[in-house]
Amino acid sequence: MEKLFNHFANTTAKVAGRPWTFILCLLLVLVWAATGPVFKFSETWQLVINTGTTIITFLMVFLIQNTQNRDAAAMHAKMDELIYAVKKADAGFIGIEHLTDKELAVILKEVERRGRDIHAGQPARAVRGRPASRVEEEGAVEGSTKK
Repeated sequence: MEKLFNHFANTTAKVAGRPWTFILCLLLVLVWAATGPVFKFSETWQLVINTGTTIITFLMVFLIQNTQNRDAAAMHAKMDELIYAVKKADAGFIGIEHLTDKELAVILKEVERRGRDIHAGQPARAVRGRPASRVEEEGAVEGSTKK
């Protein structure tokens, strides 16, 4: 059921984001507006567009949110893997999407400061002190101290 919903949500989001979908919706609204005089701009005539757009908007919110949640989760996983794979990267950045807004603001401020420093010709430095250690590095350090 979840795969079926994901497929439906992805397809709907792709179709909804195409220019032809916008043009079709615009034409629908223009046809509705043009029929106003025929229906004497009645409350029922107004209710048709109001109800239709409300229902479509309500459903689209959930479909688009679903696709954005999955895209964001995939992006986090990919970025975490890249951070982990690059030895000089700060492994402490892995999973920062779970921090509080205040904690993220501190990190963002430090990253922006580092960016300004780099653009000013100063050498790059770690953002939050020394990079977090990795499991394989700890094993290598322990192995080297036992010799």
